[in-house]
Amino acid sequence: MKVVILAGGYGTRISEESHLRPKPMIEIGGRPILWHIMKIYSHFGFSDFVICLGYRGYMIKEYFSNYILHSSDVSFNMATGETTYHTSNAEPWRVTLVETGAESLTGGRLKRVAGYLGDTFCLTYGDGVADIDIRALTDFHLRHGRDATVTSVVPPGRYGALAIDAGQVYSFTEKPAGDNGRINGGFFVLNRAVLDRIEGDHTPFEDGPLEGLARDGQLMAFSHDGFWRPMDTLRDKNQLEELWQQNRAPWKVWS
Repeated sequence: MKVVILAGGYGTRISEESHLRPKPMIEIGGRPILWHIMKIYSHFGFSDFVICLGYRGYMIKEYFSNYILHSSDVSFNMATGETTYHTSNAEPWRVTLVETGAESLTGGRLKRVAGYLGDTFCLTYGDGVADIDIRALTDFHLRHGRDATVTSVVPPGRYGALAIDAGQVYSFTEKPAGDNGRINGGFFVLNRAVLDRIEGDHTPFEDGPLEGLARDGQLMAFSHDGFWRPMDTLRDKNQLEELWQQNRAPWKVWS
């Protein structure tokens, strides 16, 4: 089962970093968040990736074209031009990088990679991590027999909550989780029939296609109650970096 990763957006809400590189290439612990996402999938045996490129996609191509070089001990014979690779920490991944247009929306990007996909595939965003069990997610999808599965998560709280009675605050909770109820956490599993619901480049996957799937009874939710974080802002990035540096990153499900 292939894994599609949406990696082409502009990342405007984290422009402090994304004006220099695509959002999925912003680093956590010295590695792009894209690498962290791929490590999560790879841990559960999903190692065939289709990455949808857009904004500054050439930087993602350059990263993977040099991946073995950067992760290996290497000797260069300057006289002959010969390169010899020695011990390597390269991943057992197959990575297909597809130019899906600078202005395409999420549905349009998915539609453009249709030729690389089989009957069932995974889809996720290139900016969020979780300690999700990908195998349990895909098993759930295959059991229920509908066209689409979305992972529902409890969002991290962003604001302190006040309980007030007659002007008196009688409780204060700093950033309570779930203040918006359960939300779309990405980490989809989809059947190929979903692609027929995407009109073209300017179709957001989250609007017409997902709304139609829900209306037609073809969308099921896989509940994930563990760790989940998007990297929407510089604050989010710094929080993920802190967890990684403290060796407390819950999404690091690999050893």
